[in-house]
Amino acid sequence: MAQWVAACAADDIDPEDVVPFTLGGRAYAIYRSPESGYYATDGLCTHEQTLLCDGLVDGGVIECPMHNGRFDYTSGKALGAPVLTDLRTYPVQVVDGTVYIDVG
Repeated sequence: MAQWVAACAADDIDPEDVVPFTLGGRAYAIYRSPESGYYATDGLCTHEQTLLCDGLVDGGVIECPMHNGRFDYTSGKALGAPVLTDLRTYPVQVVDGTVYIDVG
């Protein structure tokens, strides 16, 4: 069942950037692609549970700041060692300048 929650203002995220969002003690990461598409994943790296919002975004990839593990943030796919487990992704919609994610 869908549970849409407001995560941030669309303008809070620059293209090729990531911002954190926390709900109920769970960390999420919200991304804006170079083409101004918006995406959301779990906010912790699947390798060492490091916050991804401190990582580097380049193209459609987020790089973990701890061990440089990389994920495709559009699909959550782990792109090689040391990360082997994909990230969970969440549906995103932008309504009236607000980014909503479905955490249901």
